[in-house]
Amino acid sequence: MSNRHPINAAKFVANDERMHWHDKALWFVREKRDIGTKKIPEWEQLREYASKIKSHTMSNLDKYLLEFEKNASARGITVHWAKDAEEHNEIVHKILSEKKVKKLVKSKSMLTEECHLNPYLEERGIEVVDTDLGERIVQLRNEPPSHIVLPAIHLKKSDVADTFHEKLGTEKGNDDPTYLTRAARASLREDFLTAEAGLTGVNFAIAETGGVVVCTNEGNADMGASVPDLHIASMGIEKIIPRLKDLGIFTRLLARSATGQPITSYTSHFHGPIEGGKMHIVIVDNKRTPFLQSESYKKALNCIRCGACMNTCPIYRRSGGHSYEYVIPGPIGSTLATFRSPKKHKSLSFACTLCGSCTNVCPVKIDLDSQLYTHRQDLRDKNIISTQKKLGMKMGVLLMSNATVFSIVGKIARKIVPILPKSLIYNKMNIWGKQRDIPKMPEKSFKDLYKQGIKDD
Repeated sequence: MSNRHPINAAKFVANDERMHWHDKALWFVREKRDIGTKKIPEWEQLREYASKIKSHTMSNLDKYLLEFEKNASARGITVHWAKDAEEHNEIVHKILSEKKVKKLVKSKSMLTEECHLNPYLEERGIEVVDTDLGERIVQLRNEPPSHIVLPAIHLKKSDVADTFHEKLGTEKGNDDPTYLTRAARASLREDFLTAEAGLTGVNFAIAETGGVVVCTNEGNADMGASVPDLHIASMGIEKIIPRLKDLGIFTRLLARSATGQPITSYTSHFHGPIEGGKMHIVIVDNKRTPFLQSESYKKALNCIRCGACMNTCPIYRRSGGHSYEYVIPGPIGSTLATFRSPKKHKSLSFACTLCGSCTNVCPVKIDLDSQLYTHRQDLRDKNIISTQKKLGMKMGVLLMSNATVFSIVGKIARKIVPILPKSLIYNKMNIWGKQRDIPKMPEKSFKDLYKQGIKDD
């Protein structure tokens, strides 16, 4: 079912205590980001460099992808190309089948979530174990991640304790984080030792060297890539950067934007298979190239998946990631989803206050609020939004674009609204008033007070 964000958000905010807890947890991460960025005087210069590098790379994507393939192949890496999610999954399954793999350990990868790789492999008899702690928690609960960096941010430690008790046999009611982490580590260590293959995502792919870089805080990607003798890396075409020296700009931006750290605990370079092993890289399009043809939305491909826009967004913080029903929630997810499937995700661009905070914190300066505003116009032009919403927008344009009409309506409202029965104001037609109260009407408008002030002077 599509267009469910308002419905899902209403369910999330119905639990007022959890909603405020979620809001504060994300804002705490946003504050850490602010502290981290203020320690670098050249922060804005780094953002500008990163934006220009990504825009340049996307404009020359064919050149850099072919350069990457050539250099990766020279290092003994097998490179595959996938046009869509289905082809990506087929390639991964073929690689695993040829090696008779029955268990795969996987580090966090939003691309594989996008491609629905886990259920695809499980249906074909391959056990998939997510090894990032947050991903493992939501996998055990049979839930998707609710955040691209903090997959289980929607859960409290008591929720995790209940899940681990049911799935891992931990003590009932013991929600001590250290105890739970050790239980997860013991379980995952056994999986690392018994898996025949490991799969990682890719944070950056370097055209100049033919290698990939994976940034983690738990070291699970390193275990998955080095303990089994088969390593598969799944990457979207937008992960490419031209040169090794460009990497330092992005690593300085990524962790600070994501969690406020100077750098992730592990920034691992993979430039070939381990001794006696095999390494494969699957490069995926999956509806990315159409962005390159759009002047309005092409900068969305510059995203380095830090999650800063989610941590600052007042809507995401209060409605939760699952309410978006897209693999990537929040502002960046809203523009990606609406561009790819406008009918299915037509409500997401309206789940935005246009406050601009997402654009202000984006480390690669994606114009997120402008994109979401433009989506609204595109949806209207494509006749996708409801008649009620279109009528409301037309009335708003008429009201706001004519000073005389605005003044007349304001005077009438100040006189009539206070004496109207509440049933006439708060009804199904007034969606705005569903969770809001109309403020007390002033006797005079700002324009009246301004004119009066000029006369008094």
